[in-house]
Amino acid sequence: MTEAIAGGQVVWGTGRGRWVIAATVAGSGMAFLDGTVVNVALPTIGDELGADLAGLQWVLNGYMLTLASLILLSGSLGDRYGRRRVFLTGVVWFAVASVLCAAAPDVVVLVIARALQGVGAALLTPGSLALLESEFRTQDRARAIGTWSGLTGVANAVGPFLGGWLVDVGSWRLIFLLNVPLAVFVVAATVRHVPESRDDAYEGRLDFVGAGLTVVGLGGTTYGLIGAGGHGFAAPQVWAPLAIGVLALAAFVVRVRWARSPLVPPSLFRIRQFSAANLVTATVYAGLGSVFFLLVVFLQTVLGYTALEAGVASLPITLLMLTLSGRSGHLAERIGPRLQMSAGPLVMAAGMLLLLRIGPGDAYWSSVLPAVLVLGLGLASTVAPLTATALGAADERHAGIASGVNNAVARAAQLTAVAVVPLAAGLSGDAYRDAGAFSDGFRMAMIITAAIVAAGGVLAAAMIRNPRRAAPPEPKADRYSCGLDGPPLSGCPRALRDQDA
Repeated sequence: MTEAIAGGQVVWGTGRGRWVIAATVAGSGMAFLDGTVVNVALPTIGDELGADLAGLQWVLNGYMLTLASLILLSGSLGDRYGRRRVFLTGVVWFAVASVLCAAAPDVVVLVIARALQGVGAALLTPGSLALLESEFRTQDRARAIGTWSGLTGVANAVGPFLGGWLVDVGSWRLIFLLNVPLAVFVVAATVRHVPESRDDAYEGRLDFVGAGLTVVGLGGTTYGLIGAGGHGFAAPQVWAPLAIGVLALAAFVVRVRWARSPLVPPSLFRIRQFSAANLVTATVYAGLGSVFFLLVVFLQTVLGYTALEAGVASLPITLLMLTLSGRSGHLAERIGPRLQMSAGPLVMAAGMLLLLRIGPGDAYWSSVLPAVLVLGLGLASTVAPLTATALGAADERHAGIASGVNNAVARAAQLTAVAVVPLAAGLSGDAYRDAGAFSDGFRMAMIITAAIVAAGGVLAAAMIRNPRRAAPPEPKADRYSCGLDGPPLSGCPRALRDQDA
């Protein structure tokens, strides 16, 4: 079939199909790229804007705060008001916020602009997947989403290298201006080639109150925890936002339980497998958020790496993810996810503990690379079965919201860990400029993150259950059936089908 549209939907391999893929990959790629390029620029941003460690934490957390808080709401917005419209709004919003980031005269303006970027990312990231799901015909959707995953993975891989290069040869401001030409391409391609779609039967009410409570709850607790590093918990500017944040999160839980159309259906969390998968998600991504925040700073402050060298140092993790995640997913389908979700975090924890070996003057190949490889192997074995378990535990009608919840949990865990772990490790103020102080704090932080991630492996071993395999049917006299978990007789040898008939 060569037509671009079949039954109102896009066909894989046609010109229209390639344009839809290009638009959605480039759009979501902006958000993925920005999530990796900023980390390597943090020491340079801190030096130029005179920011302390708390300011650098907020450069990351301002983005993750709005992204984690609003990503659940954005899927409902697309269903109601049009997926293409919401996606385009997110792309334009993200580009404008990127210009504000590039023009920021101080760290306060940069943090505000980063929070605005997070709003755009919350609109465009789930919107890109929703467009693929709604525009491609059923038999082409898996291939389209697989292509999207692979190409956005390339954006993740390129991010640290590109960010480090731009910082070294130009300015950290270029990493934000890079989004502008990408946004122009995405808008032009989407307007011309991507049709609009919406759920005409959508009757749910948009839970703006729930979304607002998550912003206040996560924002208040994060602000208090980051501030505690410099002022102590007794200071009003610390305990007051902490109290407000905790109360807002408690109110969110009450609203989810009793509201007519809550942001998250409470029935999801009564599914043991879903709750367990999200607990493991929280521990794994908390550890990752802390490591990626602190490692690039450590490499530049303690080992004297350039921004480019620090960005390339963690590239093996992304390459291992791209190479092994698919195989890990297939293995989990065959043997069940429990083993990989239990062992993978323990391997990740071992990689974090290997980072304790790194000291001033150590060579990359003998000290940094082994730790990075072990961390990447653990991550590659964990993420695919973890995500599949979280999504597969929910009913098909809740697949979209289950994906949103899992994504929000991962972002919120990173947000919290970036605030908590440096505080627990004794890192605050200008410690990132002092090689000795930062080295000591980094080692304590790696011990803490290793313990958090290892706890995720223990949780998986205790709570995750492999799906039950269907028992083979009892043989009947002169009758046979195909023992496949699928439609009746699907894929059955012809001879058996004839006998069964």
